[in-house]
Amino acid sequence: MTPIVVELDLACPRSHAFELWISKPALWWPRAHTISKDPELEIVFEPFVGGRVFERASDGSEHDWGEVVLWDPPNRVDYLWHLFFARSEATKVSVIFEETDGGSSLRLEQVGFEILPEPTATDRRNETNNAWLEVMGYYERAI
Repeated sequence: MTPIVVELDLACPRSHAFELWISKPALWWPRAHTISKDPELEIVFEPFVGGRVFERASDGSEHDWGEVVLWDPPNRVDYLWHLFFARSEATKVSVIFEETDGGSSLRLEQVGFEILPEPTATDRRNETNNAWLEVMGYYERAI
């Protein structure tokens, strides 16, 4: 199955782009794309291989989104991703940051939908692609 690929050119250094993605996602991640919908939530990427990706609501409840499988700041982070789904249905997201003449670039690639039966795999891939396009707009505006 074709991977999801979203690419952005960013008017900031790679280190800033990486930091905003990893350390400050609650500043830009839309609450409609969270489990708790809590306006005061935290989104946490534990900064090591095996680290959790999760949201923590203001009441202290936590909801797992994924697990870090590659940690290479400020160049790249890969994680298993199962926001809204069972961990057994996790796909893999790679977010790659590169320096450019005008700032930096971001390339998000998501693979692994073929672990799901059809037509679920195609439907989930298409819905997820649309969600990333929306989410990346928020991220780009936060830069």
